[in-house]
Amino acid sequence: MRRIYLDNAATTQPHTEVLEAMKACMDSCWGNPSSIHAYGREARTIIDRARRQVAELVGAAPAEIFFTSGGTEANNLALRQTVRSLGVKRAITSPTEHHAVLHTLEEMAHNGEVELLLVNIDQEGRVDLAHLEELLKDQPKTLVSLMHANNEIGTRLPLDKVSDICKQYGACLHSDAVQTMGHYRFNLSSQYLQFTNCAAHKFHGPKGIGFCYIDSKVQIHPLITGGAQERNMRAGTENLYGIVGLAKAMEIAHRDMENDAAYVRGLKDRMAAQLRERIPGLEFNGDIGPDSLYTVLNVLLPASEASDMALFKLDIQGIAASGGSACSSGSNVGSHVIGAIRPGTDRSSVRFSFSRFNTADEIDYAAETLEKMFVPAGLHA
Repeated sequence: MRRIYLDNAATTQPHTEVLEAMKACMDSCWGNPSSIHAYGREARTIIDRARRQVAELVGAAPAEIFFTSGGTEANNLALRQTVRSLGVKRAITSPTEHHAVLHTLEEMAHNGEVELLLVNIDQEGRVDLAHLEELLKDQPKTLVSLMHANNEIGTRLPLDKVSDICKQYGACLHSDAVQTMGHYRFNLSSQYLQFTNCAAHKFHGPKGIGFCYIDSKVQIHPLITGGAQERNMRAGTENLYGIVGLAKAMEIAHRDMENDAAYVRGLKDRMAAQLRERIPGLEFNGDIGPDSLYTVLNVLLPASEASDMALFKLDIQGIAASGGSACSSGSNVGSHVIGAIRPGTDRSSVRFSFSRFNTADEIDYAAETLEKMFVPAGLHA
């Protein structure tokens, strides 16, 4: 059976060059980077080289890059330790943040560590900048956490504008960049941004490795303690092979970025055009315009019995996608993001997400397959 992978926002296929780089490291270097003998020094050199490479690509200093197990750990490090180390007692986020941010801040608010406020968003998930400024006027010493691009609906944050607002009011800014790092160019040294993060498996690197960027002007305590690794910021023996894979994936992403972005954007636009033409009553969730995250297309399916089984039927036909709805049914909680931008809707949504390894033929097949699901309901165009 034909298999098509359209769930690249969840994870991506590792690039062959990444796998080769990791295997070469596994074959030749297996020392503990904390050991002082030759084996350890060799491993340390590899990590230092990878850190410099990553820092250069994202416009940061090597001392500002701290390797973690991925985006979730990096978010927890930044959020929890900003509150605990810097004495911040107030946080602002949005209702459409990834749960790695939203649940973390909600837990700290429940424990009395921080007061949590939600900034308003519009029907496409865009942050109300006037409301953000209004909230910051009340108490400038605040942690603002707003993701660079939404992982479910693809709406992007105007990071420069948010940075300017936070700088004006002296707020600390954290932006979850898991969906955009490796897909857009960053120059962190010129941005008013205290924390951001990365997960290598979102841009054809390995799982279980990422980094937290911490502005050198900010001093926080570690989240994980025990050893002196990562300059006393993250205890635990470094994931040497993962770090090598992350650096290689980042190198490839920046090498091919403009070509890949244009190609993948074309796939997204192709899918959107076909679904709009083929399926009456279909809508799109979030911003799908030229400024949206080019890897993600979220589709609000027509109200129909066929919609409830769409993901299952796509999987039966060999097409991998993801989705959810705003409603709760039994143990199926649904998507908090769709619930925030479409309150009260009980229609199902499907997220298609694309990568350099997808083809136009796959897009056509997926659109045709989804269309056929609605033929019995009389919705065939």
